[in-house]
Amino acid sequence: MTVKAKLYADDDTDRYFHIYYKAKKQASERARLEADLDRMEAEMDKIKGREYKLPKRYEHYFKLTYHKDKFYGYEEREDVIERELQLCGYFAIVTSEKMTASDALNLYKSRDISEKLFGSDKTFLGNRSFRVASSQAAEAKIFIQFIALIIRARIYTLLRKRKAEMPGKPNYLSVPSALKELEKIELIRQPNGNYKLDHAVTATQKVMLGAFGLDEEWIKAQARQIGKDIQNAAMPEEQKDDDEDAENEEY
Repeated sequence: MTVKAKLYADDDTDRYFHIYYKAKKQASERARLEADLDRMEAEMDKIKGREYKLPKRYEHYFKLTYHKDKFYGYEEREDVIERELQLCGYFAIVTSEKMTASDALNLYKSRDISEKLFGSDKTFLGNRSFRVASSQAAEAKIFIQFIALIIRARIYTLLRKRKAEMPGKPNYLSVPSALKELEKIELIRQPNGNYKLDHAVTATQKVMLGAFGLDEEWIKAQARQIGKDIQNAAMPEEQKDDDEDAENEEY
């Protein structure tokens, strides 16, 4: 469900509140709240008749009774507890731009994954030790990682959208699978010095490329251009000048 409203009283821009409910989340949050209440009651039972000042959080769920700084008892705020139990399982995402609840959730998940990846890069990127000689080099390395994770988030979003459009929901449309599969598209050098694709673009690769708005013809065109660039880079300077002169004369 999506609701259009102000985020705060003097907000001059309309926001979009996307409200969601998850049964699994409801069960875990309810169990956590009930366990927390039981723990607070057990602690209050232990300190009855003693001089003790309970934290403010206890006053949110219980009416506390004191006499001359001594704690004497408590009573549940049933309306507050019941209200919070009813809200278990619900969560909201606020956006400034108009979009569907599904799009907002997908965008949030992609950003959340990037933040988690960036936070855990010490594990899989070998950054437990940065192995750099200066703070400037460390900042540059972190910045490059951040850009890479933004790109990864975009790849994830496009693949997820492509997967949702397909009837079979193929499991190969994930970031690791896509990168591994697309790495197989490579050039090989032929005996005559020309470069060509190692093999034709597969059906799976076509599906993945389609998620990014690309197709087989684009791959072939890029392969031809890269092949020419490699040949020109390896060509002696004298031959380059002769070829340029021949092109100019022909022109």
